[in-house]
Amino acid sequence: MEPIWRYSIQMPSFPKFEGGVKTDVLIIGGGITGILTAYFLKQSGVECILVEKGKICQGSTGHTTAKITFQHGLIYHKIRRSSGAEAARMYFEANQLAFSKYRELSGEIDCDYEIRDNYVYSVNDKKMLEDEMVALEKIGCSAKLQESLVLPFPTVGAVKVANQAQINPLKFIASIAEGITIYENTFVKAIHGNTAITDCGEIRAKTVIVATHFPFINKHGSYFLKLYQHRSYVLALEQAQDVGGMYVDASQTGLSFRNYQKYLLLGGGGHRTGKKGGNWSVLRSFVKRYYPQAKEYCHWAAQDCMSLDEIPYIGQYSSRTAELFTATGFNKWGMTGAMLSAMLLSDMVQRKNNEYADLFSPSRSILKPQLFVNGLESIVNLLSFSGRRCPHLGCALHWNAAEHSWDCVCHGSRLDENGTVLDNPANGK
Repeated sequence: MEPIWRYSIQMPSFPKFEGGVKTDVLIIGGGITGILTAYFLKQSGVECILVEKGKICQGSTGHTTAKITFQHGLIYHKIRRSSGAEAARMYFEANQLAFSKYRELSGEIDCDYEIRDNYVYSVNDKKMLEDEMVALEKIGCSAKLQESLVLPFPTVGAVKVANQAQINPLKFIASIAEGITIYENTFVKAIHGNTAITDCGEIRAKTVIVATHFPFINKHGSYFLKLYQHRSYVLALEQAQDVGGMYVDASQTGLSFRNYQKYLLLGGGGHRTGKKGGNWSVLRSFVKRYYPQAKEYCHWAAQDCMSLDEIPYIGQYSSRTAELFTATGFNKWGMTGAMLSAMLLSDMVQRKNNEYADLFSPSRSILKPQLFVNGLESIVNLLSFSGRRCPHLGCALHWNAAEHSWDCVCHGSRLDENGTVLDNPANGK
């Protein structure tokens, strides 16, 4: 069950940390967010160390479908409604900058960078597409309401934003990581002040950035209330359709499409981690109906952190932690989310003003409807009987038969049959 990206490149290896050291910035987490942040800090001459408990990019980064776009579903109408027109404009501008930075860096890297139009479609609700078009027009984003699509099933149309992009994320990161001080197989057991305790020594830093997908320090920031995790599934198909662009359903449980080389990447079957969902069986049923000649080359699953208001949390871990930062809650748009995070965090570490910092601040109001859903899920699962409990905060674990894992509804931790942690925030080897 390896993502298609792993068949095209041998990722670089890095040593295990041993001893004791001081540095200006310590980054915990070797995914695209951490590595890009380290890259920008290095470009600015800031001393930086990155540690990863396993191998770099084995988590969410290695399992993305790697669409680079500032069209994040039908996000702009939602932000205008919940946070105002100015917030929607700033979200657009910030993600445009992230998109442009990928274009700049990819021009110097062999990472299969390709320009593609992006489509957010709906199978039954044209009004929501029209509302998004109004929101996009007001923030100055060029878009088109397209009624006829190449997808093999009926829709009511899509909002199209032209000239977006897609890449091979591992090829991109393999190049970006060159020259960065990285330690793999280095497990951070605890953080005391600005000292990270690893299994082979201590790292003292002026500033610490937690880039571990789901922030693992529970005593600050209340991320166990502000986030939940969503699981989704992907098939790489041979002899299937070339859809000629990137497509995603406006519904969170719908299907996504993009091509990579001769393969069609079909995504979907999603569900809240720990709950029942369609998984690969939904995708395979779809293939049987619409692409009967297709052959499955490989399959994998991905996991995403979902924020309360569909805007990521990027900045100080909490209002009380001046030298502790994080980035999380990318809501399935981790490519631009990671680049934006790296740009913001590198500015913050260097005490540079960034006009978008307040919009993404993790300390903004959490009084959103999703907060109460998350709270209810936690209460129900804390009170549920189960022989298996999550080592994070003690919620009941649920068996995931499709992936042979024990999954936590509360915060999205996953453990294998032997209790080894597969996905955080449960923090273990």
